[in-house]
Amino acid sequence: MACSTMPKGKLMISEKHKRVLPDLLGSLVASLEHRENDGEGSSLRFEPGKELETLHFNRSESEHENDDEEKTDGDFDLTNQWKTCREVEAQVSVSEIIAEDEKRSELEFELSQKVINLERLQRIASSGLPDGGGLRARVWKLLLGYLPASRDLWEGELLANRSKYAKLKEELLLSPSEVTRRKDEAFASCEPKVDNDKDGMLKRHEISHEDHPLSSCKASVWHQYFKDSEIAEQIDRDLVRTHPDMKFFSGDSSFSRKNREAMRNVLLLFAKLNPAIRYVQGMNEVLAPLYYVFISDSDKQNSSNAEADSFACFVRLLSDSVDHFCQQLDNSSVGILSTLSRLSELLKANSEELWRHLEISNKVNPQFYAFRWITLLLTQEFNFNSILRIWDSLLSNPFGVQEMLLRVCCAMLLCVKSRLLSGDFMANLKLLQHYPEINIEHLLQVAQELTPDTSSFQLSP
Repeated sequence: MACSTMPKGKLMISEKHKRVLPDLLGSLVASLEHRENDGEGSSLRFEPGKELETLHFNRSESEHENDDEEKTDGDFDLTNQWKTCREVEAQVSVSEIIAEDEKRSELEFELSQKVINLERLQRIASSGLPDGGGLRARVWKLLLGYLPASRDLWEGELLANRSKYAKLKEELLLSPSEVTRRKDEAFASCEPKVDNDKDGMLKRHEISHEDHPLSSCKASVWHQYFKDSEIAEQIDRDLVRTHPDMKFFSGDSSFSRKNREAMRNVLLLFAKLNPAIRYVQGMNEVLAPLYYVFISDSDKQNSSNAEADSFACFVRLLSDSVDHFCQQLDNSSVGILSTLSRLSELLKANSEELWRHLEISNKVNPQFYAFRWITLLLTQEFNFNSILRIWDSLLSNPFGVQEMLLRVCCAMLLCVKSRLLSGDFMANLKLLQHYPEINIEHLLQVAQELTPDTSSFQLSP
């Protein structure tokens, strides 16, 4: 956290050092640039891209000797200024730790109740869930309806859902050769036992046309298997690209391979159970936060069943947005174009000036940037920790994920309003397709404050 108090005295810096002040003072530079844009120019200029040099302040020896004396208004004690900054940072850090502990205690208390109060849980989760201890995993499962509000039902529901997933995998993800082997074993167990003392010829089992690998019949299990293999290959290609900066998902370690295999099973099973939609590129990004949170659960029983739990929650999460992945429904009332139109209306209601600049003057339609924001639930726009924080708010919204998602998307536009208004088509498009770093808490606060009535909308400072 940068210290906001600016020195009143004069700090003498050589012309050389004025030119090489580094980007580590980014917040100060940004502030000065903002003032310049507002007409409050500054005589200080910075050249970016140069390394930080040691700053030597032009103070005489006599000035050093008088350091212990009382300073006049014209003097500036840089050491004390930095000390004050560090003290403020320490105070903020301690307050954050205390607030985190209080939230953790409040969550643990709510989760220990015989019947969970979902409204209270939503309120707590909307302000962000603490990492570690499996709290986020349990809360997300409750918010998605995977776990019932009654704790007494948890064990039975989890057992039933995990058993159902295991059966689906056995029925739909086994290779035809494995299916045939199991059929043979079942058939052999039903045959009468042969007397070992008598010699007899081995019996040949007839292979049906549907069980032959070279069968062109659409009903053939092999035909379906080869068709599914094409989807599996696409899923594998996408999984390798999932958060490549995280060893959890990428790399050749046994750990990352195991995680990708589990996610592959979930996505392939979803595709087979939803033939009208199948697998669409980007679904891997939506699954990633769920699987990461669930397998990171400190409860070993839950962690070992992360794949099954992720599948059930993935289906629930996509239940109100799966139509966005279906091209045939693009122009329908539930399609992606209708959702983009709602975003446009929300922006117009809260800043007609920005809406007019983007869509009327510059022709920057939401399809050019918000299609990815909405279909992938913002998983491509922020770092992974920020994604988890944003999802806390998305999943805890009492009106549903999509309602809060549109609010966050609109807030993203409002938070860079000045930059958008000063840019042309290409500048706007580049900014929105590569959204800049931002304070996530501020972004979510702006999203919460959005209202259809523009007179009551106020942007947080």
